[in-house]
Amino acid sequence: MSPLLRRKEKKSPAERMVTLIGKPGCHLCDDAQEVIGKVCADTGAQWEKKDISQDEELYRLYWEQIPVVLIDGEQHTFWRVNPDRLRRALGG
Repeated sequence: MSPLLRRKEKKSPAERMVTLIGKPGCHLCDDAQEVIGKVCADTGAQWEKKDISQDEELYRLYWEQIPVVLIDGEQHTFWRVNPDRLRRALGG
């Protein structure tokens, strides 16, 4: 079977990593952190926070979109985090 047609193995929520890219003093980032913290606690997913002002590459990529949410390194959303959509994306 072609690799393009093969389904990827679905990861459990506990195997997923959610990354919040934001900066201090950003009220949307604070809101996103609250949603991510709750959804990850509910699903068992891991999460981390990265400060865009401390990383030139993240700044170059995302400065107009913060907060940005990545799941396993791929962009999931930006600005506002929908808890139901995040939960579905994590498989929880």
